[in-house]
Amino acid sequence: MAIAIDFGTSNTCIARWNPVTQQAETLSLPGLSQQLGQNPPLIPSLVYVEDAASDRVLIGQTVRDRGLDLTTDPRFFRSFKRGIGTEIQGFLPQLDGETVSFERVGKWFLSQIIEKLATQAPEDEQSLVLTVPVDSFEAYRLWLGEICRALPVEQVRILDEPTAAALGYGMAERDNLLVIDFGGGTLDLSLVRLDGGGNAVKKQTGFLLQWGKKSFAKTSGQKVKTARVLAKAGQNLGGTDIDNWIVDYFAQERGLAVSPLTTRLAERVKIQLSDRVQASEVYFNDETFESYELELDRDRLTQILTEHQFFEQLDESMQQLLQQARRQEIEVTEIDAVLLVGGTAQMPAVQTWVQQYFPSEKIHCDRPFEAIAQGALQICQGVEVKDFLYHSYGIRYWDRRNQCHNWHPIINPGQPYPMTNPVELVLGASLDNQPSIELIVGELGAETGGTEVYFDGDRLITRRLDSGKKQVQPLNDRDGARQIAQLTPPGYPGSDRIKVLFQVDAQRCLRMTVEDLLTNQTLLEDRVVAELS
Repeated sequence: MAIAIDFGTSNTCIARWNPVTQQAETLSLPGLSQQLGQNPPLIPSLVYVEDAASDRVLIGQTVRDRGLDLTTDPRFFRSFKRGIGTEIQGFLPQLDGETVSFERVGKWFLSQIIEKLATQAPEDEQSLVLTVPVDSFEAYRLWLGEICRALPVEQVRILDEPTAAALGYGMAERDNLLVIDFGGGTLDLSLVRLDGGGNAVKKQTGFLLQWGKKSFAKTSGQKVKTARVLAKAGQNLGGTDIDNWIVDYFAQERGLAVSPLTTRLAERVKIQLSDRVQASEVYFNDETFESYELELDRDRLTQILTEHQFFEQLDESMQQLLQQARRQEIEVTEIDAVLLVGGTAQMPAVQTWVQQYFPSEKIHCDRPFEAIAQGALQICQGVEVKDFLYHSYGIRYWDRRNQCHNWHPIINPGQPYPMTNPVELVLGASLDNQPSIELIVGELGAETGGTEVYFDGDRLITRRLDSGKKQVQPLNDRDGARQIAQLTPPGYPGSDRIKVLFQVDAQRCLRMTVEDLLTNQTLLEDRVVAELS
């Protein structure tokens, strides 16, 4: 049995494959899931820490039912997904004498979900698929991998969220599908081509994090569906940012206090404006006599979005994706359907923006909350995913002109994997009698500028970096990992000493082979440096 988890910034969706109906179905976990009108059961991505030392926490709807999300309490965490795998600018919370990282909060959240699933249907936990944003860095994927290694499951796979959504919309007859996945924390665009594939099902593909003795690949000889990723773009922009902008507007215009309570009220107003042109939220605390009244209409919300360059950021991602598509001779008119996914995609302002690029008859928005989780299960049913690397990768060097460290790219973004030809790099010693050579490999963000995560009061928010300022995450900058070659005899400047071959395999792992040019010995052979994103 296969389970898929779409871990979101605002909400998390769980789906499983029903072997009787041969269909994906969304699960409701008692105490954790909420029911919002006609929406599927979703788990609010909320955590309240009762005792950090003993790992005792409350998650999901339980936090909301107890009103723990409406108080200014350092034990309450929302939007914590945005802080996982990033360098937080500012402090980290101290609870019960311990520093609480966002990786730890995320682990508490996912672990409780897995435990709840195990108590409901332990036989279902054989294969797990986790989805990730397009622009997620290596550190986030490695964090997921570390959590999964402790789980009692046979196989764990990882899949880009918009690619999963393309599979979840059930549009196999369409050739080119553009998924716009706009949730609480990220905007992801992905152009995916679906086809019927060859005559026989191949071995299951996807980014495998772990696997057990059992194999879940189909071998019946039936045709396999292939999802080929043609273009993708992403950035840290989502509904959480809009909530903060609305709160800041009321704080500036009406002196409203910035707090978890007012942020929650702002979110409710935003959601109401998806169905009506004017919305209001009233709150009164009969114990403290504290009261708030928020009123907003669609026109003012559009002004707020415009003031924060919201639509410019959307255009930036769309142009990036369309440029990639044109390089493969795919024009806008050749995109057969546009699939809107995520809560933020429900906003009329976002849908109006999409209609500037595509006719309304091509736009679909009927499965915004469960398409990702249900689509992710398809890779456990014989669907083959062919993808490429979103980020580039390079090595660090000393820039003498600018007197600082810089990065030399070795693998460019858009590189399909597995690679057929390795990238070769020749290095020499820089000091007399040098005993070893070290190399630091990094993951390089987009040239157009990325985002950083920082605290504003007690809010975890993002800020755009200046264009041209590259966001980099070193992959092996730690003791015991930098050294790639022990030189015997020692090296001297003036001549090439080692040859390094870089290769990305089918499981998206960066592998390295090192040869000593002086002794003709192989010092490292096909060693994994990092799992890439």
